[in-house]
Amino acid sequence: MPDMKLFAGNATPELAKHIANRLYTSLGDISVGRFSDGEVSVQINENVRGEDVFIIQSTCSPTNDNLMELLVMIDAMRRASAGRITAVIPYFGYARQDRRVRSARVPITAKVIADFLSTVGVDRVLTVDLHAEQIQGFFDVPVDNVFGSPILLEDMLRRNFERPIVVSPDIGGVVRARAIAKLLNDADMAIIDKRRPRANETEVMNIIGDVADRDCILVDDMIDTAGTLCKAADALKVRGAKRVFAYATHPIFSGKAVENIKNSQIDEIVVCDTIPLSDQVKALKNVRTLTLSGMLAEAIRRISNEESISAMFEH
Repeated sequence: MPDMKLFAGNATPELAKHIANRLYTSLGDISVGRFSDGEVSVQINENVRGEDVFIIQSTCSPTNDNLMELLVMIDAMRRASAGRITAVIPYFGYARQDRRVRSARVPITAKVIADFLSTVGVDRVLTVDLHAEQIQGFFDVPVDNVFGSPILLEDMLRRNFERPIVVSPDIGGVVRARAIAKLLNDADMAIIDKRRPRANETEVMNIIGDVADRDCILVDDMIDTAGTLCKAADALKVRGAKRVFAYATHPIFSGKAVENIKNSQIDEIVVCDTIPLSDQVKALKNVRTLTLSGMLAEAIRRISNEESISAMFEH
């Protein structure tokens, strides 16, 4: 059986190190830098011929730089005769552009990225909580989409929530919220009906469900500008919520996210480490991070050993 080798770009170095530690190995020797004009420079400094290679790289901000690093690393591995190349993409950027809404003249960028990855020679993709699961169908290679929810749920179950109620921040998140509520000892559920006048702006309109004197747990796949969560928290507190907690896999925290969180009534935000946090976010006392390194390490081990990934979530 070929040896498993892990490599990482500059997007998620700490997560990559933790994954390697969980697998009792070290990251491979690769130089990922820039030429003087800003172009990506990659040099593999060890033999990968015939090996089972995993490249760990989120395509988070700076999105285009990190994406280009990933593509060039894959191409370098292919030209160095790696036996199999798996792109481990904890956060898959451009996933929100996955369809043409009302036949608008816009690209389906998630498909473009899938085509890029296939063209440079990736054999398999491992990612976490795709914004839309149907993106897997954009690829011509196998895609394993694992979930951060078990890690988030473990944390929820350790908490002493008072009369917890799981809240979906929008209609589209109802399935996710229902699944979490069922596993959280069949907790009740509420839904926030909102209107989005323009991109990255959210106006909370109505809350479906009784949240008075209860601990509200907002669940989502990602937090971007935090506008949705902050307005949701305000609306929940107006309706009498005792405390408001937010759980999400991907901590994008772009734009005015830090300012929004500082001025919000959210008691705590819990996220995963698919994207490194900025110093400004780390300084927020109500933001806490959970690691997905153990789960991703197990998924990588299973892929390398040709074992089932879905079996990880069959309990």
